[in-house]
Amino acid sequence: MKSIEEIIQMAGNVQAELQKAQDGLDKIEIEGVSGGGLVKIRASAKGRIIALDIDDSLIVASEKQMLEDLLVAAFNDARKKADDASASEMAKMTAGLPLPPGFKLPF
Repeated sequence: MKSIEEIIQMAGNVQAELQKAQDGLDKIEIEGVSGGGLVKIRASAKGRIIALDIDDSLIVASEKQMLEDLLVAAFNDARKKADDASASEMAKMTAGLPLPPGFKLPF
């Protein structure tokens, strides 16, 4: 059985590694798209929106509702990809940790 000091040290190491992983998520970029690439959103895996690109053909007053729908779809695509990238990075981080089944980080 491990001593309290060893457990505290392990927890400190895990916390430092998790913080490093969280910081790294902001450097991973993903792209959400909709409308066959007419609307593109670049975001970090942490969910920060970096850029928005709208094809000029969509900027027509009569097509406002369609553009709004495409923007929502692209944002949702980017958010899903950011969540997937984040989960993947955290899974790599915690792969060697002796965590109980079903225990997820970060809390």
